[in-house]
This record gives sequence, C-alpha cells and structure tokens, in this order.
Amino acid sequence: MEFKQRTLMQIADMICGNFEQSKSFFVYRSSSRLTEFFQDADTDYVHDGSTRNYWVAATLKDILAQPHPNAQTPPEGFARVIKTLMDQGDALNEGPDRPGALAQLTTALTREGFEPFYAEDRQCYLRHIATNTIATSYANPHRPFSPAEQKKRAQLSDYLSKASEDQLIEDVLLPLFRQMGFHRVTVAGHKDKALEYGKDVWMKFTLPTQHVLYFGIQAKKGKIDAAGVTKADQANVAELHNQATMMLGHEVFDSDIGKRVLVDHAFIVAGGEITKAARNWIGNKLDATKRSQIMFMDRDDILNLFIVTNLPLPEGAQPETASTDDDIPF
Repeated sequence: MEFKQRTLMQIADMICGNFEQSKSFFVYRSSSRLTEFFQDADTDYVHDGSTRNYWVAATLKDILAQPHPNAQTPPEGFARVIKTLMDQGDALNEGPDRPGALAQLTTALTREGFEPFYAEDRQCYLRHIATNTIATSYANPHRPFSPAEQKKRAQLSDYLSKASEDQLIEDVLLPLFRQMGFHRVTVAGHKDKALEYGKDVWMKFTLPTQHVLYFGIQAKKGKIDAAGVTKADQANVAELHNQATMMLGHEVFDSDIGKRVLVDHAFIVAGGEITKAARNWIGNKLDATKRSQIMFMDRDDILNLFIVTNLPLPEGAQPETASTDDDIPF
C-alpha cells in the first residue's frame, strides 16, 4: 500500500509535533520520544538522528509496505501508529475527544480514501470511505462498530426476530457464508423437508493448501435451550446435537468432482440466543467424546459477522421510506 509523499509528511509532522506548541493539537517529540512512540506502537524502529519528520515519513512508508489483507485494510502496524498518535491521553490545547487533532488527521487521510474516528472504547480506528468498512481489524467480528454499523446491526436484529427459518437460511446465512469464502453453498431440501438427514445447508471451503473441507449447517430460527420441556419457538440442544451427528455420518454429492463425500464439520446456527445451559450441555458432550467437528453460533455471532463482511441488508430489513398521500389507497 502506497500513500502520497504529501500525506506521509503531514502525518509525520503530527507525530513529531512540528507546530507552535501554544496552538498545536499534537505533543512535541524529540529523537528519544520518537523511538518511544514507535515502541508504544509495537514496532522496533529507532530514530537514527536524522531529520525527524523525514525519518518518520520514511518509517511510515516502510510500515505501509508490509503485508496487508486487501486494498481496504492497511497493515496492522500502521493502524497501531494511528491509534498511538490519537491517544486521548495526549490531548493538547483541546478536550480528550481531540476534535482539532481528528480534523487535521482526517484532512490528510481522506486523500488516501480513509477516515479516522473514535469508537466507544475511545480508541481511534480507520474507516475505508468507499466501502464504509472499518479498515483496522477488517475481519474481526469483535471490533468496535461505527454508528452507521450499529444502526445496520439493529435493523438486522429486528429482521431476525420476525424472519422464518427459510428466510434466515436464504436471506442471511447463504450470502454470509458465501461472502466469507465458502463455495458450493447448497440448500439441502429445507422447504419440503426431503432428504435433509439433519442438515439444512452444505458447503465447502478450500484451504490454502488446496485441500477441501465440507461443512453442514443445522439452522433454527429461535432460541436453543437445554430445558426438559421446550416451547414452540425454541429448540432443544440435545435434538440438534443428534441431527448434527446424523449430518456428519451422511454423504453429500459434490458435482464438482462427481463423487459423494462425508461432511467434515457441522455448524449449529441459532437465529436467537443459545442459552448458557445449552452451551454448557453441548460443551460437555463434545468434550466427553473429544470431538471438535461440531461448532455453534447464535444471533450475536451472525450479526457481528454480517456487519464486518459488509453485506447489504436483506430486503425485508431495509428501512421503509415514508409514504405519501398518493400511496394511500381509497
């Protein structure tokens, strides 16, 4: 990843604090302080005594040349540098929210297609403007979400509360797993309940070594519990465990290779909550059999993954537009 020299010099001046200190939003850093700064950012760069801002600009260029996942995600080292630079404890001539420093950094980074912002944890993150994704920790479902992402997450949660099991599978799970790199994502007769053998979806994932793993999904729209008497809108974890075990023992036909293959791993997916008791039950069951083939995820996992993969909301979850008088039937 390459930034313009002008951008690198602007950020370098912010790191060095090369401004009149009575008006500056960035602290002044001498040679030793620059070394401490990059140590705080978990790098091993040591200032060599040369002109400070030119050395910092060259260091930033070197950091940006390090491996990174994609064009929307700068190297992790650069993300740590920005987070260290915008530490709210270093606020100067302004409050801890650092609006002046944030505006100055925004001016520089917007030129490269990124925008800095403070999240709820008071740390500074980068958003890729074109795709509206968080550039730092792009694939991390546990990272802080921007206000727009929080709103989108709430809309999807409302949709899952009223969605049917088929809608959960077709509108949410299928596009989600395809976006995450799974292929041949196939619905296994869910609507007519024919030939499921305990699975609603099967798919495969190709490892970097070109070996292929096969996955099955057993999906339930509501809560999964471990109660002796299960309500109509809930599912019992013991029943789902039996279905997942059945799934692992049944073959699927892979038309890509013209052969029947066994499912390697099973996902138990809940559109609602998987209760603590249910998690404990299945955890004890898996530990007793020493099996790691069965995995489970609930609504929070679905919501977080859906947001970080930047998928559009299902049609039924899109915010409604205000109606006009012309839309009202007489």
